[in-house]
Amino acid sequence: MKIYLCGFMGCGKSRIGRELAKKTGMQFADLDAYIVRHENMTIPQIFEKYGEPHFRALEAKYISEMPDNSVVALGGGAIINDNTAKTARETGKVIFLDVDFATCYGRIKDDPNRPLAHNNPEEKVRELYETRRPIYSERADIIIKAAGTPAQITDMIRKSL
Repeated sequence: MKIYLCGFMGCGKSRIGRELAKKTGMQFADLDAYIVRHENMTIPQIFEKYGEPHFRALEAKYISEMPDNSVVALGGGAIINDNTAKTARETGKVIFLDVDFATCYGRIKDDPNRPLAHNNPEEKVRELYETRRPIYSERADIIIKAAGTPAQITDMIRKSL
């Protein structure tokens, strides 16, 4: 069994994923970190050298290598890719961590490791959020209103499963 956490950049996928893995005895895997290790490049370097479509193809490729019995934090755009979404739905449960834009943006706006947020004005990032949010909802098995502490959100996920 795999649990895939999806949602916009800064919604807490990695933090909640670690907490959920600990509470369930599962492993934790971060798809972005896995890509960085296997490509020997940072995400901004991949975006700069090859572009976003190449990065999305890497997500689709590497999602199938995520370990069984794991909680997987997906990148903010991973589930947007049809192939990545299909693999996630076929191999586990997809949980959308639904967090408001202001909270997400406050967490990511100054992070140089988030090229889509760091290299664009707030209104462009908001447009991206508004475009992606319905796709996250559509492709998720479970939607969690992720307001509260990591422990509270983790408990909501466990009850929903």
